[in-house]
Amino acid sequence: MKHFLTVAALTAALIVPVPGMAQQQADLQPRIVVTGEGEAAVRPDMAIVSLAVMREAETARAALDANNAAMRAVIEALKESGIADRDLQTSGLSIQPRWDYERDNEGNQTARLAAYQVSNALTVRVRDLSMVGAVIDSSVTLGVNQGGSISFTNADPDAVIDQARRDAVENATRKARTLADAANVGLGAVIEITEQSNQPMPVPLGARAMRMEAEAVPVEAGENAYSVSVTMTFLLEQ
Repeated sequence: MKHFLTVAALTAALIVPVPGMAQQQADLQPRIVVTGEGEAAVRPDMAIVSLAVMREAETARAALDANNAAMRAVIEALKESGIADRDLQTSGLSIQPRWDYERDNEGNQTARLAAYQVSNALTVRVRDLSMVGAVIDSSVTLGVNQGGSISFTNADPDAVIDQARRDAVENATRKARTLADAANVGLGAVIEITEQSNQPMPVPLGARAMRMEAEAVPVEAGENAYSVSVTMTFLLEQ
């Protein structure tokens, strides 16, 4: 009897699952990996405008003073038009020399300090889209003369992005089912999902927009398209 119990205990010990065995078996199970795309569009409710003032002078001090005066006038005008302090942010400041390069009769090149350039960039959130053109126009009139970009966004895009996510998952699942049916296998559980989302990109302000002073810059907001890509891994059932 004692011998029987020992053998039974040994047999039970042999069938106890080894840690990690279940995971190893799952790792060996056939699977399929698919990518789904989803997109949802909505009209924007906010614009983000980037504007810059550049001034040049013989000294860095003079260039900075001129730049400060121009940018101060721009900021004051924006505040008077209803732009809140929290929607104005300095996004860049640059002070650098500008060199002129000359060659003599022998072909030797020499550098001469021509001037100093100071650039100050300002990011403006415009929550009333009807004001965007006027904001750009008045800023150019008061001194903005360099670069810039505009992007239309949404203050709270979560609901739209969630819809894009659902569409992406449905798209990936549909692809997986089609492939599984074609291979005559069953589609099992989802074991992994990864996501990549894309946001609307800023649009540079062209030179023509930078020169307009007599009338407000024509601006069309259109729609924002939020896209999401998901990669899903499904187990396959024989």
